[in-house]
Amino acid sequence: MKVPENDPIEPTNPIIHSNSQLLQSLLDSIPHTQSFKGKWSLIRTKLSTLQSHLSDLSTASINASNNPLYNDLLLSLSTTLSDALSLSSLCHSANPPDGKLKTQNNIDSVSAKLDNHVRDLEILIKSGVLHENGTVSSTTTSKRESIRAESRNLITRLQIGTTESKNSVLDSLLGLLQEDDKNVLIAVAQGIVPVLVRLLDSSSSPEIKEKTVTAIAKISTVDSSKHVLIAEGLGLLNNLLRVLESGSVLGKENSCVALQALGHTKENARAIGSRGGISSLLEICQTGTPNSQAMAASVLKNLAIFPEIKENFMEENAIMILLRLSTSGTALAQENAISCLCNLISRDNNMKLLVAREGGIESTKNFWDSAPSVQSLEAPVLMLRTLATCPSVAEVIVDNEFLPRIVGVLNCGVLGVRIAAAKAIYDLGYSTKTRKELGEIGCISLLVRMTEGKAVEEREAAARALTNLMVYAGNRKIFRKEERGIVSAVQLLDPLVQNLDKRYPVSLLASLVYSKKCRKQMVDSGACVHLQKLAEMEIEGAKKLLDCLGRGKLWGVFTRH
Repeated sequence: MKVPENDPIEPTNPIIHSNSQLLQSLLDSIPHTQSFKGKWSLIRTKLSTLQSHLSDLSTASINASNNPLYNDLLLSLSTTLSDALSLSSLCHSANPPDGKLKTQNNIDSVSAKLDNHVRDLEILIKSGVLHENGTVSSTTTSKRESIRAESRNLITRLQIGTTESKNSVLDSLLGLLQEDDKNVLIAVAQGIVPVLVRLLDSSSSPEIKEKTVTAIAKISTVDSSKHVLIAEGLGLLNNLLRVLESGSVLGKENSCVALQALGHTKENARAIGSRGGISSLLEICQTGTPNSQAMAASVLKNLAIFPEIKENFMEENAIMILLRLSTSGTALAQENAISCLCNLISRDNNMKLLVAREGGIESTKNFWDSAPSVQSLEAPVLMLRTLATCPSVAEVIVDNEFLPRIVGVLNCGVLGVRIAAAKAIYDLGYSTKTRKELGEIGCISLLVRMTEGKAVEEREAAARALTNLMVYAGNRKIFRKEERGIVSAVQLLDPLVQNLDKRYPVSLLASLVYSKKCRKQMVDSGACVHLQKLAEMEIEGAKKLLDCLGRGKLWGVFTRH
């Protein structure tokens, strides 16, 4: 509610009382000004808004007087009002003693400060922090409520005050965020992300930018908060790209961390590509710190999935840069570089040939043999699988003794590695010779075990690989010796096993149906019931296999009689 000029505020807080007196004196002084009347008229309007805010503050909780931010703002306002009152007195003369130009500049400065005070007080009042204690007692409120209150206080303080104060607030915020991921969720729920984005956009302080990006990076590492960052759109993206191009080492690293979360959407990928982001990331891959190289390669890995920005990679000679990183960077940088190359070349045989020709197979082999963990083998296995889809490259892979390596990880403890290996075996089984070798080194037994895995994708990948290997008669003999081979394949026919391409188990069983023993196992395991349903669903090969099993039953009857 706007307070009339002749109705002075009667606050209980002495700082508000002092400000209200200064404000009223200034309002009384302005009508007597003889110079810059237009500017003083605008200031008069701002004073009315300030007066309304002071009235709101006078009715705030008594806890407000213990809030440092509250007191700092009011003291700062007192200084501005005192300066404005002195300046208005000088303007009572048509010719101010300091000269018109200097006086005009001083008036503009005071007017801008009043604008800031109006905005700051509005934020302070709306934030609700004045109704909270400065410290929250753990005996009367939960820790979560304490974090909420602290978050609101920090969010408010980030929006008002000086550069120095905001810098200090960022230190407190980073401490809060890094203490616990639950604190991140609470701060995000209280609205920290838009405030950080505005701060990143408006601040000219390199230190504040660096700390702001660090806070955003931390938020981006908490999965359930990523969507809030993505919702900020191009505003956040553009700021991160600017830091990526010209920020400090730490700023670039944290910008990469945040971009890993943002680069998963097609729109953001296009934006990063069109705004020079790929060039900046590749530059870091060449000249950045070991840690930043790994981070940059991780962002590029996500971006390379989208064919729409493939041209941006090609324009920057990305293949050669990533190949160099795959041999000279840290283990993580090499892993990310290999993954990026894999995504980049997946749809282009010419690029697969280029990678193979420029040492990609050798660097993949070297990384495989020195990998820090089984988990990190997923990247080289996927690379081999991608390269193997190009027949001429597949031969080189086999010649480089990769088959034993791939079979060796089929029983590892990492699901993604097992699936990638099974898919690679399907593509590498391009000839009788390789199928024979794969069978001889124990591949069949391991794939049968995978068909009983928990993940549908693993079971399908194993069945698909087995269908290819069964083309070689020697592998069919090995499979028939597997105690659970037929039973496991029949289980995959079950329509209740969803999201699994039934053509693979149908094809696998069809390759063995000529064997009387295998037919009997299929029938005893319930294959006919499943195949009847699959035939009705018009699954390729199901009716033919069902007919074969039916004839097998009749043959059995005729034999008995």
